[in-house]
Amino acid sequence: MTAPNPTRQKAARTTLAKIFANDSNVWVIHYSCESFYNRPEGHSPRITSIALRRLDDGQTSSFSIHKIAEIIKTPFNEIEQQYDTLEKEMLQQFYDQLKKFQQMQYLHWNMRDANYGFQAIEHRFRVLGGKEDDIYIVDDKSKVDISRLLIDIYGIGYIGHPRLPKLIEKNKISPPGFMTGKQEAKAFERKDFVALHQSTLSKVDVIANIAGRANDRNLKTNTTWWKMHGGRVTAACRWIAENPMWAIGVGFLTVIGTGISIFCQ
Repeated sequence: MTAPNPTRQKAARTTLAKIFANDSNVWVIHYSCESFYNRPEGHSPRITSIALRRLDDGQTSSFSIHKIAEIIKTPFNEIEQQYDTLEKEMLQQFYDQLKKFQQMQYLHWNMRDANYGFQAIEHRFRVLGGKEDDIYIVDDKSKVDISRLLIDIYGIGYIGHPRLPKLIEKNKISPPGFMTGKQEAKAFERKDFVALHQSTLSKVDVIANIAGRANDRNLKTNTTWWKMHGGRVTAACRWIAENPMWAIGVGFLTVIGTGISIFCQ
């Protein structure tokens, strides 16, 4: 297991601390979609639900195909025929929400590119005929990928793959409705939109939970204390210096040892 880089580890700790110091202006974001795989025509996967959770108080806004269908009175058996209309309206409401709170930061898990991320949402909206002016582009400086921070803090081998489910298991978190990406793709095939929505809501709670534990330094991982601190004697010395009771104890033992050495000469 590779030990964390001390410089990146310190920077990640600082970033995480700043997020929680400003938690009233942070949304945890996650979304569910069709499978990325087995798409020979290259069409982007359809987005089915998005959740935004306030980091400070857990208040959550959510957007989903089945909720839009209910609002505009689309019968369940006609949802598939109205996918484009429902998805576009869902994304429109999502962007309307983002525009109302432009000062927010976004804590996310691996939403980094056009395959899965903010760019993928923008692309879907454009594909569905959404107006460019209706898209709210989130500045990269406002995005914080907790999955990357955890690698910087604990090292690349800190947990097995897939990392999010493994962290849930390691830390004995019991999220109701949580599904893996593959399970969500299967749920979409079954048109189980309620389960997809519940999973998305569950994941923003889980991400907030894991981030909080990491910030409090009690997240359980496969990384040992020794590896966390680089496996260096200097790290052990630094830890003793940062913990006064240990420093006093070590100092006391040093004095005793010196005295015995002099007495025995």
